[in-house]
Amino acid sequence: MIDISHLTPERKARMQSAIANRQTDLAVVMENIGDVHNIAAVMRTCDAVGVQDIYVLNTDELIADIQEKAFRSSRSANRWVTVHQYENLEECVRALKAKYQKIYCTHLSTDAKSLYELDFTQDAVALVFGNEQKGVSAEMLQYCDGNFIIPQVGMIKSLNISVACAVTLYEAFRQKNAAGQYGIQKMAEADADVLWERWSQKVKGKIQK
Repeated sequence: MIDISHLTPERKARMQSAIANRQTDLAVVMENIGDVHNIAAVMRTCDAVGVQDIYVLNTDELIADIQEKAFRSSRSANRWVTVHQYENLEECVRALKAKYQKIYCTHLSTDAKSLYELDFTQDAVALVFGNEQKGVSAEMLQYCDGNFIIPQVGMIKSLNISVACAVTLYEAFRQKNAAGQYGIQKMAEADADVLWERWSQKVKGKIQK
């Protein structure tokens, strides 16, 4: 039996609602992101739209320390999402393909679709966002089922990664919400119980500090 005596009725209701709205068929992948603030911002956006699983792929040793700092600096967001860390691209892709039917990369190419052409209501989708300067790696692009771009009409042809992720996730939110995919728990009961226990313990630890 999980001790929830430390939870206020408001906190309990909020946690229950968040779990009920978690979209288990949508995930974000960050590949070699080098800015602490970008990683933290993506985590916050994921929590906001009900994305529980974030995959952090780091194949660049110079970025490893930066990512660890990001997890420490984004404790408030990191408390509510599940971060899967990988240092091997093939292992990360195998994990993604085992759970998601489509892997889409943000990459400017001749065959790239507009974000607004993607359908987030059918298949389980993982969205890959690449390094701030280099973008998604050529190795990762080999495994993607398609590339997409966010339409822009200005002089600058790219958005900050955290902004691009937010725009993309809120388009997914719009589509899925219109299709009635929020408010109906998608997460398996066993997984929901594990998440509930984890969240409860994190709240308790925060209260005791």
